[in-house]
Amino acid sequence: MAEQLTDVQQAIATSPTPAAEFQRLSRRRQREVFFLLPETVRESLVADMDREGLREFVRRLDPDEVADVLELADEDTRTAVLRRLDEDRRERAEYLLGFSSESAAGLMHLDYVTVDVDQGLEAVADRVQRHEARTDRIPTIFVTDDGEFVGELPGQVLAMADDGPVDLGEHVHETPAVAYDAPDEDVLDVFRRHPESSVAVLDDDGSVMGVIYAEDLLSVVEEEATETLYEFTGVQEEESILDGPLSKVRYRYKWLIINLGTAFLAAGAVGFFEDTIAAFTLLAVYMPVVAGMGGNAGTQSMAVTVRGIALDQISLSTGGRAVVNEIIAGAANGLITGVLVAVIASVFNQSPLLGLVLGVSMVLNLVIAGFFGTIIPLILDKIGKDPATSATIFITTMTDVLGFFIFLGLARAVL
Repeated sequence: MAEQLTDVQQAIATSPTPAAEFQRLSRRRQREVFFLLPETVRESLVADMDREGLREFVRRLDPDEVADVLELADEDTRTAVLRRLDEDRRERAEYLLGFSSESAAGLMHLDYVTVDVDQGLEAVADRVQRHEARTDRIPTIFVTDDGEFVGELPGQVLAMADDGPVDLGEHVHETPAVAYDAPDEDVLDVFRRHPESSVAVLDDDGSVMGVIYAEDLLSVVEEEATETLYEFTGVQEEESILDGPLSKVRYRYKWLIINLGTAFLAAGAVGFFEDTIAAFTLLAVYMPVVAGMGGNAGTQSMAVTVRGIALDQISLSTGGRAVVNEIIAGAANGLITGVLVAVIASVFNQSPLLGLVLGVSMVLNLVIAGFFGTIIPLILDKIGKDPATSATIFITTMTDVLGFFIFLGLARAVL
């Protein structure tokens, strides 16, 4: 089933007429496939659909899904499609479209009712039944006390309606709440701290505006993980595996140009020792080993540091111990790998001095990698830059340039 779904996604994404490909699917299949497509493909699909086809697609969706789809359409198309929806779906979708998709209000559902803590269960049951009759969905029940949000009333409490009077306050579950304009990252943090089934969205005056369920955060979690991965590799967040070659070029060329500039710095360091390399050509064979090990070690340190920054475990002012730890770890790992490469050079090239130069260079370069792999992300975070986006290029530059200077400088002095 998953393979079939992937095949359908790829067929839509690569089709010159994605709307025609999409409209061949059944209504159920359309709903299933659409929200699994990359955002760039969804935008292209909505743009390619005529208004009648778009209306036919959204008229069976829930209001929050209607808002998610029509947010991708231009304003004229959005207005025209909304005008032809049933009144309840139109009003609810228009309400949701008024909020940023990256805010709590943009994530929320309207499937809730509010009841006062002093109300009886019969009144609560009546509110729930009227909501269900109007929307065909069972609502979340939020309890307020004189307009102030108290928490959530579990639906099973309604089963006690025939057992006499019940104090709602005794059955309310404490439920986290967020402001309607809170960014989606803050909502995700709330769920991490309180893994309840729902979160209430509140207006400025504290009144309930909507409800967010844990499953609504899956897309935010996926986007956050994808963004971090893309930033580490210099790929634009908007890029999809299904994008065409021209799109991929447009997303990546700036990053590659920056990397090209740093590569010239490393090349300049190598050129400074041109005579040394010419006199001892074996150095050229081992230069990629020194540079590669330094770059990999620096990336490892950076990954751990960026994760610590993201979890608020470390900052520039408190990072001294972390820097020292990474330097010591770099020296230890450099000693281990340095001994290995020294033995290899001594045995295969019959040159103990070359092995010594390689071993010492490896230790020093991994110390450099540990230092810069930790301190650069901390500095970038301190000045308000995203370390995941920018740190790699600086760390690689430092390990390459200084690694080559150390390796070739020692070679010139010893060999």
